[in-house]
Amino acid sequence: MMKKGSLIVISGFSGVGKGTVVKRLVSDYGYDLSISATTRAPREGEVHGREYFFMDRGEFENLIDYGGFIEWTQYVENYYGTPKKYVEESLNQGRDIILEIEVMGAMHIKEQYPDALLIFIAAPSIRSLKDRLAGRGTENEATIIKRLKKATEEAADMDKYDYIVINDDLDMCVSKVNSVIESYACRCNNNLQFIQNIKDELKRI
Repeated sequence: MMKKGSLIVISGFSGVGKGTVVKRLVSDYGYDLSISATTRAPREGEVHGREYFFMDRGEFENLIDYGGFIEWTQYVENYYGTPKKYVEESLNQGRDIILEIEVMGAMHIKEQYPDALLIFIAAPSIRSLKDRLAGRGTENEATIIKRLKKATEEAADMDKYDYIVINDDLDMCVSKVNSVIESYACRCNNNLQFIQNIKDELKRI
């Protein structure tokens, strides 16, 4: 019997580098990355089924009505959501799948998938986080303050995550997150079928 894959949810403050960490996990270790659906128009170079599943508003709202999303949100006139079918097919095929998602969405996923592994990527300090945001050179002071206020809200749920990994050194952070995922896969609760198979084999001796 094929072992079911793990659902891995990765969140973190804006500017902490979680997107880069996720890309490295996919390229270095071969994890699957969940593809979100959206009603926004594709940008230049984006491909349906690669960056996003692009849908019209009616199609997206029908899926909402039928419970077709694990979680969804509306942001600046457009919908964004995680299609349930894509995730569950990946898990049933034994693949470990990563969802890079904000804190509120992560809490919704944990309600539906209690066995999901929740990892929060943090900066060493808020001062270093602010320096990273400023270092991007793409946001003014008001936007940076807005992002830090959002981080204050997100920090309220940090203790609901299974693991906190500090992104001080990218290579070390990626390695630590992979180690967490591998350790999680070895937990007894994630190997109940294997345990039962061993017991059944012993009975036949």
